[in-house]
Amino acid sequence: MARRRLGFWQRFAVYLVKPAMTVLTRRDWRGFEHIPAEGGIILAVNHVSHADPFTTAHYVYDSGRWPQFLGKESVFRIPLAGKILHWCRQIPVHRGTADAVKALDAAVEAVREGGCVVIYPEGTTTKEPDLWPMRGKTGTARLALLTGAPVIPVVTWGPERIFDPRTKKVRLIPKIPVSVWAGEPVDLSRWQGAEPTAAVLNEMTEAVMLRLRDMLAEIRHEPSPPPIWAPSTRAEGAER
Repeated sequence: MARRRLGFWQRFAVYLVKPAMTVLTRRDWRGFEHIPAEGGIILAVNHVSHADPFTTAHYVYDSGRWPQFLGKESVFRIPLAGKILHWCRQIPVHRGTADAVKALDAAVEAVREGGCVVIYPEGTTTKEPDLWPMRGKTGTARLALLTGAPVIPVVTWGPERIFDPRTKKVRLIPKIPVSVWAGEPVDLSRWQGAEPTAAVLNEMTEAVMLRLRDMLAEIRHEPSPPPIWAPSTRAEGAER
């Protein structure tokens, strides 16, 4: 298991985060069978709350893998915490700069070395009013094309009860229900070996986001989920 090869700071992070999350949440973990015990993989996760990186990390650790998140570079500049993130093999993303490609290079290297890279395709917490997935960015598709690694969809629902991004309210009470489910890898075989054109990347991203939406609908017991929401077309929410 990956956890047996953890370094000091990785074990420190586990001892710091896992007991708190164990008390704070009542967990519905499903789909571990879809996460291979070893080998490079990409986990594409919906993003409903600033609390869900903690619940997702807890889930991935319990699956037997070590999560390597792509996170905002600004977080890595926080004294001490930023150093710990580096030591825990997390990957900073320099958005909107010439250094942005470094995050993709680091993610490619991590996957090729057999790592479990966690990506939020939306790039931020969803702005859809009811917290359904919104249009994704193309980083997941680029990483899949460059590595050939499986893209495993992971959906989470419940962290918004800990911190609701719409109201900014924090609720820290024991046993908040949190569901995290993994599904079978998204079938991206039709694009295998394709050039990373804008059309190809957008089609691959659409396939990932629709899968996340449909899995979330299952968790939420809503048989008719809305179209994928696009922030630039609030009213239409064009299905992409």
